[in-house]
Amino acid sequence: MFISYLDLEKEQKRDLNYKITTAIDAIASAFAVCRHQPAIAFSGGKDSTVLWHLIRTHFPEESRRLNIIYGNTGVEYPECVKFSRKLASEWGGDNFYEATPLRTESEGLKYSAQQEILWYLVKEGRINEILKDDGKLKTTQTLEKACPNHLRERFERENKIWKVGTRKNYWWCVDQYGWPLLGKAFSKLKAHRINIDCFLQFSKSGSEDQKLLTYYQLLRQVKISQACCDILKKEPSESLQEELDIDVIFKGLMASESRSRQTNFISRGYLFESKRPHIKDGPFCHCNPLSIWTDDDIWEYIKRFNVPYASLYDMGWTDKSGKYHKIKRNGCIGCGTDLLYSNNHMAMLRRTHPELWMMFMTKGMAAEIQKLQVFKRNGQLSLLDVYDTDTLLDIRPCIFDRVDRLVWDDDTWTGENDEFDPEID
Repeated sequence: MFISYLDLEKEQKRDLNYKITTAIDAIASAFAVCRHQPAIAFSGGKDSTVLWHLIRTHFPEESRRLNIIYGNTGVEYPECVKFSRKLASEWGGDNFYEATPLRTESEGLKYSAQQEILWYLVKEGRINEILKDDGKLKTTQTLEKACPNHLRERFERENKIWKVGTRKNYWWCVDQYGWPLLGKAFSKLKAHRINIDCFLQFSKSGSEDQKLLTYYQLLRQVKISQACCDILKKEPSESLQEELDIDVIFKGLMASESRSRQTNFISRGYLFESKRPHIKDGPFCHCNPLSIWTDDDIWEYIKRFNVPYASLYDMGWTDKSGKYHKIKRNGCIGCGTDLLYSNNHMAMLRRTHPELWMMFMTKGMAAEIQKLQVFKRNGQLSLLDVYDTDTLLDIRPCIFDRVDRLVWDDDTWTGENDEFDPEID
């Protein structure tokens, strides 16, 4: 399927009846190519709930063998977790599964311990033992194996070791990789933070690209990463898909959510193929039946057919003008990838779930956002130079709600036409 952006725009303006018909056709085409087991990626959000309702309503026979894979990252909104489990008992039965973060298969050191080993090796003149010829770290495991006994004994006493079987949760991701701040287009690296430290300190790879050099300079000061999305969501889901022998996955993604999703739909259509190691006799298929739908369509469908939804979507806050702002999307509650946008996840969380917001901020997110802001101010004075982090958390308007109102007058950080692409609904 190859259409233009103009064609997509025309499709998005069609009425709901037309969109329901196209969705049903897309679902039917996916079931037609299913040779093993079908599944739906369910988030507890409104979009995947509507998709599940469509399948249950129009494909009653097929829906009996439909596997529902609920991605529970461990940092979901409590309202969505409650709703998902309630719907599981009412709609899912024995076909409802929770995909939770996987566990570590070997022992590993916490980031602070990895740092100590690194600088111990530098001090002892042994740093080349763990580096490649170009100055990059061979592997994280190579560095950890170089840990001397006296340091390991202290790390054990100070609880700086991740034991075998540790759940790779949000906090493990933050420790090993970094905080999910700014969008995926900005923070593209999925490497352990200690590997990035070695690259920045010892790599002989040169560059004359000023944007890239500025990016490296920021990485030296701010610990950010987008690895958590893969580790908390993608990997657990794909592991469960393999276990259940899934070869067709339905998702409630809409092209209206971002430029990248528009491009994906235009080039791939409603149903497209990929490969998975556990499927030996053909392709693995992805189906996005709601591609031409918009948020307005979703809410119209919910009202027309009395579809249940999580109470999260009725929560929000009232601004000074008296306007009420509802939460538009669910997703991981500790996600700061949309800090460049107003009413982003963390700004909304502060108003609707203040205790959860404070927990993330005091456990390190605020300090990292502060580093980000200080770096980009390029020497200009602000409140960040007057107060410590704890004091700043109590100041209103909140200095941690957004970062786009600083000195960000170029496209260094987001790309010329990039948009926030939430893996949520």
